[in-house]
Amino acid sequence: MAKPLQLNASSTIAAANEAVEAASSGLVGEYDLLIVGPGVLGRLVAEKWREEHPGCQVFGQTVSTDHHDELIKMGINPSLKGTTATHRFPYVIFCAPPYQTSDYPGDVRVAALNWNGEGSFLFTSSSAPYDCNDNGPCDEDTPAVPIGRSPRTDVLLKAENVVLEFGGCVLRLAGLYKADRGAHVYWLEKGTVEARPDHILNLIHYEDAASLSVAILKKNFHGRIFLGCDNHPLSRQEVMDLVAKSGKFSKKFEGFTGTSDPLGKRLNNLKTREEIGWKPKYSSFSDFLGVSE
Repeated sequence: MAKPLQLNASSTIAAANEAVEAASSGLVGEYDLLIVGPGVLGRLVAEKWREEHPGCQVFGQTVSTDHHDELIKMGINPSLKGTTATHRFPYVIFCAPPYQTSDYPGDVRVAALNWNGEGSFLFTSSSAPYDCNDNGPCDEDTPAVPIGRSPRTDVLLKAENVVLEFGGCVLRLAGLYKADRGAHVYWLEKGTVEARPDHILNLIHYEDAASLSVAILKKNFHGRIFLGCDNHPLSRQEVMDLVAKSGKFSKKFEGFTGTSDPLGKRLNNLKTREEIGWKPKYSSFSDFLGVSE
């Protein structure tokens, strides 16, 4: 069993460098995993990956040393972005958000260069690139927004293109949530939101996004785009009605006041489920909350 790095008096930076040296010295095993951006999703991926491959090492690359102590306690060997390892990894997952960098596609390219091409390289994207904003149906085969129409989707599509160029896979995820994180929490905090209540959104629990990511990594696919959602689209209003019905939140949501912002899409990922052999732990947001729709 690979032993997690122990923190000593020489600080987390020394521990991070030690992790990189371990990778550089050829101590990387056939199931070792590099997680670029080990946040909420990345940490769950680490946990599930280790369940599948008990003897493996998991490495986590971050933009700062702020959370290195936590990562070490979880058995994730931390390193800082920009630290180069001469050894490459059989499994790499990139789940860092675009807002932390000025060159997202460039960062994805660096991550791809850390992959040795043997196992799998996975990039967790968003379902935003699917060209649908009329609350209509949308699946894996729905065309993407053309490059040049939206700066937000441009960043994602350019990053996705880098991944596909390298033979990696893309997982476009619906809105991620858990009890204390997600759209419902943000809206509860705000109380009143200037957005239309009938906009359809799509969700996937963090645990399910992690289990789907691991299932895709294990298949060793190359150059594919997959979709992650729970197949239970809800309007914004329905989401907040379920939150109120659950009785699990102390704050009260006042309402949506918008009328003219864009509509959403109704995601369906049956093709991904069939091909990967995956199903979610939480079949819907109401299932997660333990209430009926």
